[in-house]
Amino acid sequence: MSAPFRLTPMASLARVRASPRLLRVPFARSLQTSADTTTLQEGASDSKPFKVKLHEDSFRAFNCELPELDVEVTKDQLIGMYRDMTLMRRMEQACGQLYQAKLIRGFCHLAIGQEAVSVGLHNGLHPEDYIITSYRCHPFAVLRGGSIKGVVAELLGRHGGMSKGKGGSMHIFTPTFFGGNGIVGAQVPLGAGLALAQQYKGQDRCAVAMYGDGAANQGQVFEAFNMAKLWNLPAVFLCENNKYGMGTSAERSSMNTEYFTRGDKIPGIQVNGMDIIATRQAIEFARKWTVEDKRGPILLEYVTYRYGGHSMSDPGTTYRTREEVQRMRSTQDPIHGLQKYIEEWGLATEQELKQFDKDAKKTVDAAVEEAKASPEPPVGLLWTDIYQPGSEPKFMRGREREEIHHF
Repeated sequence: MSAPFRLTPMASLARVRASPRLLRVPFARSLQTSADTTTLQEGASDSKPFKVKLHEDSFRAFNCELPELDVEVTKDQLIGMYRDMTLMRRMEQACGQLYQAKLIRGFCHLAIGQEAVSVGLHNGLHPEDYIITSYRCHPFAVLRGGSIKGVVAELLGRHGGMSKGKGGSMHIFTPTFFGGNGIVGAQVPLGAGLALAQQYKGQDRCAVAMYGDGAANQGQVFEAFNMAKLWNLPAVFLCENNKYGMGTSAERSSMNTEYFTRGDKIPGIQVNGMDIIATRQAIEFARKWTVEDKRGPILLEYVTYRYGGHSMSDPGTTYRTREEVQRMRSTQDPIHGLQKYIEEWGLATEQELKQFDKDAKKTVDAAVEEAKASPEPPVGLLWTDIYQPGSEPKFMRGREREEIHHF
């Protein structure tokens, strides 16, 4: 006869100690996140591609090979990425000023400091590839076919916005950009669904599902990993690790902060997210892995940094020091890193780069004025765009026909 079950007294439970955390074997090397450690391998050319070499610690791999460190670039590519980065930063700075002036209401998440992620990603993908991300999405909307005026007008709630003023900061879309998402981590299974659609249709495209370190512990993220690997989908899961989820550092919320190792059977690569040449090289590698070689999904972790708070309502200084932010700005800024390459490799002068920045500010200022001049959407617009044209329901259960005439 088995012994009777006995409850442990509460006093005894109070003395029970948690099991010590299992020690994880560290990687042999650590990732470096400087923005300016790529070196020129041969003479730079104004008209021909030339080779540069990434720092040997620009990547770390989990269950796969590393991307090549020798990279071929052109002057036009580097200048183009520099102009895109300055344009995106100027746009985000303008949005911050509009928010402080109380012209933008609600949520507003800026990506200042993370320009090497969005611009590098855009330049490494094909135009027909899909991207879906979370709420720090303004640069992607512009780079993937939108406009600065459309983004700013949307944030202002104006009819000229990319969602006609009804979506706001997190709900902006283009034919290849499936928007931000206001629900933490919810875009990741949607990204897996985009990859499934591409596979089903036989399209040679990849779908990039982005999420932050703060969303990395969401159950739906791991569920998406499972189905993507089970069906060998052409999905690139990209963790944009900017070190802080809202006001919590990654170390305080995650048992394993090496997010590129979290895919189980999905291989992963950790990337220096402050060097745009590294971010572009990594996504090119991932695209080849998923689309050309058809090796299934892959997980990327871009280690980056945001200068501002989580959103405009967060000063960003209660959980980190001002000295830390200033140090990152002065030593690891992605735009300054690319500027250093361009100047040292003789591709443009300091004055020419300053003119690019002035041009970017002028472009953004003009777009802001145009957005501010756009009218507010009419009230009747509230009933539109609920369904794709042609797919409106003939009836709704429990509703009279007259109630659905708006559709």
